[in-house]
Amino acid sequence: MPITQPLLITGATGTLGRAFAKVCHIRGLHAVVLDRAALDIADATSVRAALDLHQPWAVVNAAGYVRVDDAETDQERCYRENTTGPRLLAEACAAQRLQLLTFSSDLVFEGSHHAPYQEDAVAAPLNVYGRSKLLAEQAVLACLPTALVVRTSAFFSAWDEHNFVHHALAAARRGELFEAADDLLISPTYVPDLVNTSLDLLLDGAHGLWHLANQGTYTWAELARLALRLAGLDEAGVVPRPAASFGWAAERPRYSVLGSAHGAILPSVESGLRRHLEDERLLQAESETAILVE
Repeated sequence: MPITQPLLITGATGTLGRAFAKVCHIRGLHAVVLDRAALDIADATSVRAALDLHQPWAVVNAAGYVRVDDAETDQERCYRENTTGPRLLAEACAAQRLQLLTFSSDLVFEGSHHAPYQEDAVAAPLNVYGRSKLLAEQAVLACLPTALVVRTSAFFSAWDEHNFVHHALAAARRGELFEAADDLLISPTYVPDLVNTSLDLLLDGAHGLWHLANQGTYTWAELARLALRLAGLDEAGVVPRPAASFGWAAERPRYSVLGSAHGAILPSVESGLRRHLEDERLLQAESETAILVE
């Protein structure tokens, strides 16, 4: 591909969009990262205009509706962002023969398995968010079979505060109790691992459905306890509760652990958590240095 062509990334203000921007900078990959004002993925005219302007070699769709419980009553917006948007991107990429990477979720599964779901498992979502993601998968691959669709789960990263691990650690550091579900089994995912591996797959021309999550099966409460233990904090502050007691609007699968027919691609959850904690230390040091300079 010509080096002058950028990688176009949507969702500049979200967890994934910001992570892709950071990783591309670290790796020296030319990227253009756009927010909704510059590229509304659910508007065909906006999509075409952005592709014509930036002439990318590929598109990474890191945009989308992420509020799982709100989606139950905000269905129109959820489907617009999570289903219509990826479909329009796929159609535009197909017309211009571009590669597309977009993301889906473990919540496409209904949770009756007792072993990790692989890519060929039957999907049957329990909630609106999961249905919006499954419909997007189907629409994207129908019009662009060369697209790369990555299912993933339970993000955590020190690069922003919008994740479960950050909240668990912050509560422990304040000396507060932290309540977490102890009856939902998940496969947590360290965002830098997800982003780097997704980029590798995109550069290698991978396509179709892929599951990317760190290795390990945890309840949310177990994940919180492990994070606190690795950070040298008191695990006793984690209060396990059944998921039903939280009063969530959206039903969650009891078991949504992701496995892959492609093998164990990402390292362990514990490895991800250790690097999360190291990232925290580096960011804190950078912040303190910036204050001293000022």
